[in-house]
Amino acid sequence: MQNLTLEDHLCFTIYALSRQFTCVYRPALDALGITYPQYLVMVLLWEQDGRSVKDLGARLYLDSGTLTPLLKRLEEKQLLHRQRDTTDERVVLVHLTAAGKALQEQAPTVTGALQDKMNLSLDQINALRGQLSTLLHSLEPTY
Repeated sequence: MQNLTLEDHLCFTIYALSRQFTCVYRPALDALGITYPQYLVMVLLWEQDGRSVKDLGARLYLDSGTLTPLLKRLEEKQLLHRQRDTTDERVVLVHLTAAGKALQEQAPTVTGALQDKMNLSLDQINALRGQLSTLLHSLEPTY
């Protein structure tokens, strides 16, 4: 059996790339006053306000122990608020505040920072996203 080098591991390349993405995003996110995981929550809420905590966790692949403190910090920044669903008190819904909605206007600077650094066409970006999504879904646990 051949010994694999670090560079032979696809998981390392993806891990290192994820860290680089975060570094490129950081200046734009700092200007917004949020972290990358907080940005991802905001993106989902900009897509559809009033999502449940459970839905946010499933979409972001985050457990409640990670997601709850993240939501609490966004709530402290007055970007969102959480409330129990009136039809099912077990469900907690997350809604944007006016400040959270307004932040969306500045959000294009985040993705623009990355697009400026990548030397890829839009077609290449879409193809790569498709391949990575296929890989992600193939690794999802089946319960």
